[in-house]
Amino acid sequence: MAEMDVEAVSAVQQHDVGSILSGPDRDFLVRNDGSQVKIDSLKGKKIGLYFSASWCGPCRNFTPKLVKVYNEVSCKGDFEIIFISGDSDAESFDGYFLKMPWLGIPFADSKARDNLNSLFKVEGIPHLVILDEEGKVVSVDGRRIIDEYGVLAYPLTAEWIKELDEEEEEAKKEQSLKSLLVSPSRDFVVANDGRKIPIAEIEGRLVGLYFSLSSNDDDSAQFTPKLVDFYGKIMAKGENFEVIELPLDNEDDLDEEYREALKTRPWYTLPIGDRSCQDLADFFEVCTLPTLVIIGQDGKTQNYNVAEAIEEHGILAYPFTPEKFAELEAIEKAKLDALTLESVLISGDLDFVIGKGGIKVPVSDLVGKTILLSFSAHWCPPCQTFLPKLIEAYTKIKAKNEAFEVIFISSDRDQSSFDEYYAQMPWLALPFGDLRDASISRKFKVRGIPMLVAIGPTGKTITTEARELITVHGADAFPFTQEHIEEIKAELEEMAKGRPATNEEPKMEDSVPEVWVCEDGVCRKA
Repeated sequence: MAEMDVEAVSAVQQHDVGSILSGPDRDFLVRNDGSQVKIDSLKGKKIGLYFSASWCGPCRNFTPKLVKVYNEVSCKGDFEIIFISGDSDAESFDGYFLKMPWLGIPFADSKARDNLNSLFKVEGIPHLVILDEEGKVVSVDGRRIIDEYGVLAYPLTAEWIKELDEEEEEAKKEQSLKSLLVSPSRDFVVANDGRKIPIAEIEGRLVGLYFSLSSNDDDSAQFTPKLVDFYGKIMAKGENFEVIELPLDNEDDLDEEYREALKTRPWYTLPIGDRSCQDLADFFEVCTLPTLVIIGQDGKTQNYNVAEAIEEHGILAYPFTPEKFAELEAIEKAKLDALTLESVLISGDLDFVIGKGGIKVPVSDLVGKTILLSFSAHWCPPCQTFLPKLIEAYTKIKAKNEAFEVIFISSDRDQSSFDEYYAQMPWLALPFGDLRDASISRKFKVRGIPMLVAIGPTGKTITTEARELITVHGADAFPFTQEHIEEIKAELEEMAKGRPATNEEPKMEDSVPEVWVCEDGVCRKA
């Protein structure tokens, strides 16, 4: 079949499905059992193009939702999903594809996958593009549509999705605690002693809707005790506040231990397995856990997630107003400005990092140097992609300035993975499983990796965005100060003035590796 011309096709909103899905010598798609399905068989069907990858946490969270919708509507015979993988090896592709009941572009056809990414300008995953029966783009926001409406999004027409969006906007305008929590069969929440508390009795309070999973979810398990402590202190002060927990587990999936744990909560819950739990998770577009949505005393949404604020600031975050968050932001900036290398890296007797062979290097030996804290992991493909660029920059900088070092802070899951990954690096590291890992990550609000934090010779934080600087400028980014970066930009602009005019776009792909950062429920290209 003819090869796809990306530039020509991307200029239109209606696509020849056969052309964009095929390859020069391929007119079929594959199932996860290896069987082939002719692309021609998709004629007259709605298509969902699903851009995803096994290494992407948000993708792994979204895929089961998409599977559920697919299983409910695929029997109608007019809808199909095509998996376009972002994995870098066949083994990862195969393992992830096994969880999908739909079709896929063969992993071996990387050119077709790259073309589709370019055609639909995919900048983050998971990403779902919906095409109608004629190949016309219905929406490039399919992930949101499935998240919010689930199977109700079918038949996936532009008109129907618009109607759903308008209904949701209207519902938000008329939103109240009752409209959120009352269902046709229930007008109450449940206290820890089993009492049914009418929702009408809670109206007029500031309410936190706490979305959680069972104890198998480490983040929720770690946050819950902090929320219990916060709740106790707030209630002791007599504040007009309440928490309602919404367990997102299916009733059959909950073990007895977690059921008993729910009974010890000091707040209210919705009944286990209540459909409203998932409906509200969709309504508030919950994509990370833990999530604590704040509903104001007027019943309107005040904040979509204050879990992190409670983790970091406790009762100081209350009552979660914009003014309060501005105050907390100022506090955070002051804390960041006050950090020194010693306060970041030393905790009790842990006053060292390690070099090759496990040799201990005292933190005191690093004082006065420019330090990059490299948050990374062996399991993270974007980290592995970025690593050669960082090694190249490190080597060049060290050749000119010995007062420079990188410290690897690992998110690996076992010692062997840490050892294998660290063996590739020419710099220092915190030992695997070091107790300082978590506190350092919290100090710098590490939400995605790879991430590089630059600390200057005085011990002050220069930037938390050194990865971007290395990606664009390489070793020239040193010493990572704003003044230096402005100088580089000025020099580049001056050089550009002397170049002849050209209509060609500058090509960055040869010099800048593809780097992804996963945060806030999506993995995006840096």
